[in-house]
Amino acid sequence: MSARELITEHLDLWTGAVTKKSSSGRGSNGKVELTGVKKLREFILELALRGKLTDQLLTDEPAREFLARAKIEREALGQGPGTRNRPGISPVDTKPFAIPESWSWERLGDIGLIASSRRVRQRDWQDKGIPFYRAREVVKLSQQGYVNNELFISEDLFSELAENGHIPEANDLMLTGVGTIGVPYIVKQDDRFYFKDASVLIFKNFFGVCPQFLYYFCHSPFWKQSIHEDSMGTTVHTLTIVRANQALIPFPPIEEQHRIVQKVDELMALCDRLEQQTSHQLEAHETLVDTLLGTLTQSENATELADNWARLAAHFDTLFTTEQSIDKLMQTILQLAVMGRLVEQDAGDEPATELLNRIQAGKDHLSQSSKQRKAKPLPPISELEEPFSLPSGWALSRLDDITDIQGGIAKGKKVTGKKTRTLPYLRVANVQRSSLDLSEIKEIEIAEDEVERYLVRERDLLITEGGDWDKVGRTSIWDGRIEPMAHQNHVFRARLILKEQNERWLERYLNSQFARDYFASSSKQTTNLASINKTQLRSCTVPLPPLAEQYRIVQKVDELMALCDQLKERLNQASETRCHLAKAVVEKALN
Repeated sequence: MSARELITEHLDLWTGAVTKKSSSGRGSNGKVELTGVKKLREFILELALRGKLTDQLLTDEPAREFLARAKIEREALGQGPGTRNRPGISPVDTKPFAIPESWSWERLGDIGLIASSRRVRQRDWQDKGIPFYRAREVVKLSQQGYVNNELFISEDLFSELAENGHIPEANDLMLTGVGTIGVPYIVKQDDRFYFKDASVLIFKNFFGVCPQFLYYFCHSPFWKQSIHEDSMGTTVHTLTIVRANQALIPFPPIEEQHRIVQKVDELMALCDRLEQQTSHQLEAHETLVDTLLGTLTQSENATELADNWARLAAHFDTLFTTEQSIDKLMQTILQLAVMGRLVEQDAGDEPATELLNRIQAGKDHLSQSSKQRKAKPLPPISELEEPFSLPSGWALSRLDDITDIQGGIAKGKKVTGKKTRTLPYLRVANVQRSSLDLSEIKEIEIAEDEVERYLVRERDLLITEGGDWDKVGRTSIWDGRIEPMAHQNHVFRARLILKEQNERWLERYLNSQFARDYFASSSKQTTNLASINKTQLRSCTVPLPPLAEQYRIVQKVDELMALCDQLKERLNQASETRCHLAKAVVEKALN
């Protein structure tokens, strides 16, 4: 089966495997990564390195003959300007996988000259002249083909370096030695630049190896695995001249290298088209899901909601086929829940205003007995602050009206001369949306007379003060599994006033889109981070259903979320099956 047939026969495997991108910062939209196509690109390179993409021709000069000539030329080069004695290169004593008879396993240092630059001191950097590249610039050149450079050296210094060392010339290969190591860039005909020693290596292509073949080799999983294995055990991964020299490469005849490049170019273009087509399909699917889910939240009454839900349910199997679409369904369920659209209102329920009155009485009693300074009163809730039209029997309050909100302890707070206790404490990383991550708990020293102030109790709401802009106000409920437990100043604690209150309702609302929108609009934002202060958290408006209805809503949400979790589990199982099938296809082709 040809490489093209391997791709086209298993399109569902390559295009069906997607994973959600991590959303970090405001620029991230949480869209998916086409992991199947990414794996396909790696697969193509693995096939190329095994000689399975091209025919081996008898008219090609065997690699060994080319390398024998290169050895003679290399020995002659040993006396050239700027060429020092190379570090010893070991003979090839292992063959990682089978290659065609006309190929040869070689060390990278035996098919060219790998070197570094001469030291350019920081005092020689200028703001114009000859570009001076570090590893980060080489990465950008490799990815984009250009770079907006900020460092230069003078023409005179460049000329001096050229006389006594190696400067990049057309068809040489630059390799990053630090950061993301082993990233290649082919030097173009009109390139004039110098590079930082230790940060970047140069492969001087003295013997006419096909530079595009080397470029693809340096993007292969085999190369990446090799150089990272060699640098394991070090604090920082680096690619040194010694490691680069010793790297193994399956070396085809020069003529076949060019045919391999042509075939890889063709197949990568096919991957580009697959990627574009899959992206368009996913975007269209996402738009359809957004539109249909939007009809649910925009329904004017129960009848319209039922009609829109029936329309959605008819296409359930085709709509909710990705993790992202199920996440959106869960968010829509939550939004409908906090708007009172998931369960019927019961005229026999005690109105929420009665509950609010009892909470206010409890808060007044708490305020009288507390030694803490009273917070500044908040203004009455205006019509503009109402998140939606409240159902009958509901009431609108501020979070401060129905809970006691407390900030946490700041790290580094001075406790000199005081009796102290060392306690575990909760950080932002421990508080996820509707869940806790207690895999790593740190400790902090607190003055004995302040311990009670910073302790959390079971049923307390934990609310994050800051982080990525879309994660501000992330809320979970403390379950008391570790006692005692304190909380850091970047995590607010909101404690119920009355035992009868429903913390699950409050947690659901604070994680809904209404509250998230409030936190996003109220927070102080920088490029990628945002934060809210205690006053902004106190001011957050919270719709309050009758207490009995709160329990009905939470129960219904739990039921529907469990169904969504089952959908996700089936989706993950199907994804794992696709991955196993794809792995089997790859192994069969490579072996």
